Amino acid sequence: MTKVVSYYRNHLVNSATPHEDHGTPKIDYPRYASTQEMVDDMMPALPVYALNPDFIRDTGAAFVRAFPGTTMFAVKTNPSPIAIANLYKGGVHSFDVASVEEMRLVRSIAPDAELFFMHTIKSPESIHEAYFEHNVRNFVLDHEEELTKILRITNNANDLNLFVRVTLPKNSNASIDLSAKFGAAPDAAVELLRACRKVSVKLGVAFHVGTQISDAAAYANALHIVRGIIDNADVRIDRLDIGGGFPVPYEGENVPSIHTCIDVVRTALRVEGLDKLELFAEPGRALVAQGGSLVVRVEARRGDRLYINDGTYGGLFDAGKWLNTRFPVKALRVHGAFEEEQLQPYSLAGPTCDSLDMMEGPFMLPSDIRTGDWIEIKNTGAYSQSIRTNFNGFGASETVLIDLLID
Repeated sequence: MTKVVSYYRNHLVNSATPHEDHGTPKIDYPRYASTQEMVDDMMPALPVYALNPDFIRDTGAAFVRAFPGTTMFAVKTNPSPIAIANLYKGGVHSFDVASVEEMRLVRSIAPDAELFFMHTIKSPESIHEAYFEHNVRNFVLDHEEELTKILRITNNANDLNLFVRVTLPKNSNASIDLSAKFGAAPDAAVELLRACRKVSVKLGVAFHVGTQISDAAAYANALHIVRGIIDNADVRIDRLDIGGGFPVPYEGENVPSIHTCIDVVRTALRVEGLDKLELFAEPGRALVAQGGSLVVRVEARRGDRLYINDGTYGGLFDAGKWLNTRFPVKALRVHGAFEEEQLQPYSLAGPTCDSLDMMEGPFMLPSDIRTGDWIEIKNTGAYSQSIRTNFNGFGASETVLIDLLID
């Protein structure tokens, strides 16, 4: 991830500076009306990210309008300057950052954005740079040792806004259960809140229901647990961060809409008597996934398996056997036509020499797809760019801007 963030940051800084109004950075990405037009023109040999800046801007604006609090974009999901700049244009002026690289990136695009250092385990060097160079005052923690570290590195600063992240019971309705790695258990959270109250200007509670949830009730369940922790701590709480988890409708997944999730949150806040707290959320996937596609080339066909030029070590990690995400797909052929009504299921194989580089799908594509055709893999605007590696030397990709992604 560091390499990717560094690449985008250097590309932005070396190419040009952002507009004064935080508009789209002046990066000379080609722009096309559609992915079909791009394939007709470029006939790309490398995987191509097709980003729709307007869609990303409008999706961010819609979330900001719907959510009754502060929206902070989780930068890890898409560290592209195009995504960050257009979310800012849409009204997302706060960012959840997990590293100094992400801080530097956001600062280079939106210097006056508010940054929230929402990684519970931070190095002393990153705390120092965050506080003294990037004016970060919002920190999350889940252990007393982290509190001691933050206070020591900031010279016992008196202007800190701290969040205590609490753990939740395992959520089987999430693609990834993030409480397995982060969060203080209820009793420990109570003690940590009491300790943090003494050194916080504003004190908050944070949680995360897990990635890509399938049941919005997870938010209500979490808020009920938080209510109990707050009551037991018996100290003033100013803020509440409900994290991310807002899902995207991939193929074969029955997930609640963003509005349904927000309605559940609103109701639960009233029921639990938490609706007077300053509210925050950390959407990532929900803001950018549908604003990007990954266009790959078919390098070989073996029956119902297609060998493509990108895979799980590149931009398609989520499609591997660990998550088996079924991204929507569309076949593309240069100035050609498919028998679209005759679709059949395929599995995909990536370009590396590793048999883990497989994606079972199934992915529904034309029966006459062949070597040399392309596949637009939709809803890949989240995580795909940030987790790609150069394993086996297959990490290179290109980026274009696109006006039409979904047709």
